[in-house]
Amino acid sequence: LSTASLAIGVAAASQTREPVVLATVAGLVAGALSMAAGEYVSVSSQTDIEKADIKREKQELKEMPEIELERLTEIYQKRGLKKETALTVAKELTEYDALGAHLRDELGLNEISQAKPIQAALASCASFTAGGILPLLVTLFLPLKYMEYSLYIFAIIFLILLGTLAAKTGGSDVKKGIIRITFWGTVAMGLTAFVGYIFGVSVG
Repeated sequence: LSTASLAIGVAAASQTREPVVLATVAGLVAGALSMAAGEYVSVSSQTDIEKADIKREKQELKEMPEIELERLTEIYQKRGLKKETALTVAKELTEYDALGAHLRDELGLNEISQAKPIQAALASCASFTAGGILPLLVTLFLPLKYMEYSLYIFAIIFLILLGTLAAKTGGSDVKKGIIRITFWGTVAMGLTAFVGYIFGVSVG
C-alpha cells in the first residue's frame, strides 16, 4: 500500500514515466530495508530479554532448586494434575532437563517460539518486497496516461485479496475486513494523489 500510494502521488505530479519508476523503486527498497531493520531491532530486543530470563532461571535453579521444584509442581497442578502426580512429573522433568522444563513451562520458551532476529528481518523484507512488486510492474508497463487509476485498481484488488485471506485466517467477517482495508487503502492513495496533484500543478 505504501509503495502504491507513493507511486500514485508521484504519477499525479509527473508528466513522464521515469520519475514514477524511480520513486517506486526507491520507495520499495527503502521500505523493505526499513521494515527489515525495524524488525531486526525489535526481535533482537526480545532476544536480549529471553537471554536475560534464561540466565536468571539458571541462577535460580542453582541457588534455590527446592523453590523452583515447587513452582514447577504448582504449574502442573494448575493444568489439572493432582498434587502427587504434579510433583512426580516435576521431579522427573527436573532430573531429565531442569532448565528446559522451566523455560518451556514457566517462561513459555522453546526452540520454535524463541526470537530469531535475522529470520524475522528477512521475512519482513521479503513480505514488503512482494507487496511492492505489483505497483512497480504497473509503473513499468502500463500507459502513463492511466497510471494513477491503474495503480489504484491493482492495489485495491491486491488489498481485497489480502483482506479476504486475513479475515478467513483470523475467523472474522470477510465483508467487514474487505470494507475496512479498501476504505483505508483508498484514503491513503487518494491523499497522496491529491498532494502529488497539488505539487504537480504548482511546478507546472
